[in-house]
Amino acid sequence: MPKVAIITDSNSGITQKEAQELGIRVIPMPFMIDGEEYLEDITLTQEQFYEKLTGEANVCTSQPSIGFVNSVWDEALTEYDEVVYIPMSSGLSNSCQSAKVSAEAMYEGKVFVVDDQRISVTQRQHALDAIELAKKGYSGKEIKDILEREKFNSDIYITLDTLYYLKKGGRITPAAAALGGLLKLKPILTIKGEKLDKYRMRNRDMENAKKIMIQACEASINGFLKDLDGKTDNVYLEVAYSGVDKTPALEFVEEIKKVFPGKNVDVYPLSLSVSCHIGTGALAMAISKAIPELEK
Repeated sequence: MPKVAIITDSNSGITQKEAQELGIRVIPMPFMIDGEEYLEDITLTQEQFYEKLTGEANVCTSQPSIGFVNSVWDEALTEYDEVVYIPMSSGLSNSCQSAKVSAEAMYEGKVFVVDDQRISVTQRQHALDAIELAKKGYSGKEIKDILEREKFNSDIYITLDTLYYLKKGGRITPAAAALGGLLKLKPILTIKGEKLDKYRMRNRDMENAKKIMIQACEASINGFLKDLDGKTDNVYLEVAYSGVDKTPALEFVEEIKKVFPGKNVDVYPLSLSVSCHIGTGALAMAISKAIPELEK
């Protein structure tokens, strides 16, 4: 039975401290701020990031060099037989593809790069799933295949407090942003598969947005996720938020529990890579189907 190391990146929201507690490695995502590189949770805290983002600094996302990623793999392989690497969605960054090319060229049979097209709390869940699969004795290739098989069995919905960052990133036109600001819109986006996409752009307030997100997740749980095995009780529920104020997220949790009584709802900060494109004050709801191999 191979000894398998689990590695992810900080887009999962797993901190360096949590990684140590879980016995895994987390590659920090780099950010360029006014031309200087910072590493998430290493030389850049959540508080520092949002201070820069909401100020006048020029903040943009980057990706870890493949040389750095390889060095983390090399270190892990001194202790383990195989590595499973779970990077952010290939649809949102080139880092996954770069890792796949490197693994196939230099680490064949040793490093398995998971292209599960997830980010933030659903990526986090897959990292946790991978840990449990490794404990059960699954090989690196088996874990990769299971996670990729399950990649679309999740949903994330995000409502925004501002359109400024979508305009800044070129995702909407200045005219659309101006109109949205005038109408005080709180649009809802979704992340599933290859990109951050529109879900409900003409929503008018945060309270209604939360109801829409709950309804959308409830429909998925009772729809395509139920169709997988006939069950609705084996789904993880999560809330995520951008900014440093956790209070709105905790209030959202209580609203979700009214619809899903008795269910646990975990709360985590949104990935900084996502937050960089949507700004502060965002709220998200995510669902992930439990992996069948871990229910046995």
